[in-house]
Amino acid sequence: MKHLSNVELVLLQIIAESKQMSGYEINKVIEHRGYREWAKIGTTSIYVGLQKLKEKRLIQSDSSGDKFGKGPLPVKFAITENGKQMLRNEVIDCLSSTRERDIRFDLGIAALPSIHKEEANEALKKRYEFLQETSLHIGGKYEAQGGKKKLPLHIRALFLHPISLIEKELQFIAQLISELEGGTAR
Repeated sequence: MKHLSNVELVLLQIIAESKQMSGYEINKVIEHRGYREWAKIGTTSIYVGLQKLKEKRLIQSDSSGDKFGKGPLPVKFAITENGKQMLRNEVIDCLSSTRERDIRFDLGIAALPSIHKEEANEALKKRYEFLQETSLHIGGKYEAQGGKKKLPLHIRALFLHPISLIEKELQFIAQLISELEGGTAR
């Protein structure tokens, strides 16, 4: 099955956390956590995403609930076993192989409770190695083109900016792995 969109990943993660939620409740969680700003999730995309997850059989809906006030009967969504497996796979993929400055990594962090601590550690260690290799690759290109001595400032900056971001990310991942191994996380 293809990867989930960012919206689908967020929705699946939120539904998995709560066991069962309505679209309205999901919208409130998205607003409260600030997903709307950094993951660019609008209200319409929530309902479109829920429909796509339902079509993929990753969630199921139930409209048999208590109705209060006017309006339609609230529909509650719950994750299926296929949805749990897809979420697990997506989170591991997000944590282990996305590039630096990739929102998928942030979404993977937000969904850490969806996987076991050992799986998170393994995925984060893969990401650490991936970023180290990426930094070496960029650094190699930088040096091959003359580095600080030959490249003009704007070209040096194009190389040094991602390298410095990767170095910070490596520090962050090392700290996260340390906390996971130390038992201060799930």
